[in-house]
Amino acid sequence: MRIRALVKRIVLQLVRDKRTLALLFMAPLLILTLMHFLFTSNGDSSKVGTEGLSNEMIEQLEKLEIDVVTFQETNNIEEVIVENELDGYLVLKDGTLNLTIENTDPSRSKLLQTKIQQAFAMGSGKSELMNDELKTNYMYGSEDTTFFDVLSPILVGFFVFFFVFLISGIGLLRERMTGTLERLLSTPIRRWEIVLGYLIGYGLFAIVQTVIVVVYSVNILDMVLVGSVWHVLLVNVLIALVALSLGILLSSFAASEFQMIQFIPLVIVPQVFFTGIIPIAGMPEWLQIFSKIMPISYGADALKSIMYKGMDLSEILTDLVVLIGFAVVFIALNILALKKYRKI
Repeated sequence: MRIRALVKRIVLQLVRDKRTLALLFMAPLLILTLMHFLFTSNGDSSKVGTEGLSNEMIEQLEKLEIDVVTFQETNNIEEVIVENELDGYLVLKDGTLNLTIENTDPSRSKLLQTKIQQAFAMGSGKSELMNDELKTNYMYGSEDTTFFDVLSPILVGFFVFFFVFLISGIGLLRERMTGTLERLLSTPIRRWEIVLGYLIGYGLFAIVQTVIVVVYSVNILDMVLVGSVWHVLLVNVLIALVALSLGILLSSFAASEFQMIQFIPLVIVPQVFFTGIIPIAGMPEWLQIFSKIMPISYGADALKSIMYKGMDLSEILTDLVVLIGFAVVFIALNILALKKYRKI
């Protein structure tokens, strides 16, 4: 009898909580649908620039699902790779075959190298070579680069984003549940002052957390760092600011800590897929649009550009501006969201 009463109370409580029911039944379907399109997209095709190859050699490469783009003689191969978004650049000159690989995805780079070796081993164009050995140069990293070397900058930014989002959101929610925010709103303080105060207060700890994560990752875990550590810190501070303002904003729409946790599969999990862990270029074009509205995708791109590619701030200016833009929008929405608690 007591068990039946307890079960009845739980069922009625969940039935009345429409948000929890929607999350329970719809969130798994949304995430599974997203994963379906991500993992069934065709990301195996490589795009390679060529120079000096015969038509027979090009046809052999195309048979192995390599998208070949022919160029005339160029003085700056790396610039051509970046401008045309190539995976590599293959040059046949004086009987020697030289391959320059972009190498932002080591597993993809090794597959490309294997396909090219296979194409020439099959005989088409082999007679044109004086040296059968394929000489490979790497635009980023080296032959020993692992997938984790490319993934580690993304993970640094993601964990900063995730924990700052969670702590700031639950922290402000607790202020509301304990009545602290209500008492604060009974004073003449303005909404923007409240938002700014919370941002600075939580932001101080977010900065400390960012410094600890970056220093530990680079010095203890020996993560790859080609660019400046100060630039890495700056980008992570911007990521933390976005996560902080977003966490505070969403906490305004949560009635309990449990409801705040419910935002994780809807807000955090989808962003994981657009950080670069799964190559965005290999996604369907309509799905790539979603990466444009994911703040962490810009932060991950900036960190990867600094830590792995060695770029400076001028080369990632777009990512920085977009991150600042997200933070400004979220802060403005925070100020408006406080109207539901008090009109000033």
